[in-house]
Amino acid sequence: MALAHLLVASEGRAVAVPDGLAAELFRHALDTLLPTGRPAKRLALAGPGLPAPDAGVDIVLVPPLPWTGRARRPPSTAAVPMTADIWSQLTSPHRELPVPVTGGMPDGVFRDDPLPLHPRRLFRPDWGVFLHTLARLPAVREPWLRAIHDHVRSRPYADPF
Repeated sequence: MALAHLLVASEGRAVAVPDGLAAELFRHALDTLLPTGRPAKRLALAGPGLPAPDAGVDIVLVPPLPWTGRARRPPSTAAVPMTADIWSQLTSPHRELPVPVTGGMPDGVFRDDPLPLHPRRLFRPDWGVFLHTLARLPAVREPWLRAIHDHVRSRPYADPF
């Protein structure tokens, strides 16, 4: 769903996604769907506990306000809402440990924990959710966005991303 909102906020321009988990989620799909001719819009994470975005940031990924469910809206930027649990993973991916820590390891003992799980392939958005969300946004009436919608919809079994 956030990818559809991010496309609308891009206004048809490429989006520069910061490195990290946000890049793993969005960079490949955005690079595939958006043209590269004009200067790219800058994307950043914003919200509670994070510093205010730089002046050059055009789009921010934000969690919804808990009491209204609407996206937080920083001044002079486009806000793309994300569910709070996904947003918190993007901002602090190692916040919670899988098991409680009770003390240090004794001297001479080496940990043999497995490496953290990492996907074996690129993240691919669910095209059904993407199309469903995009079709319900008023901006889909714009020709450039309608062309993206129709292209993805016309190839249901191909990988549009």
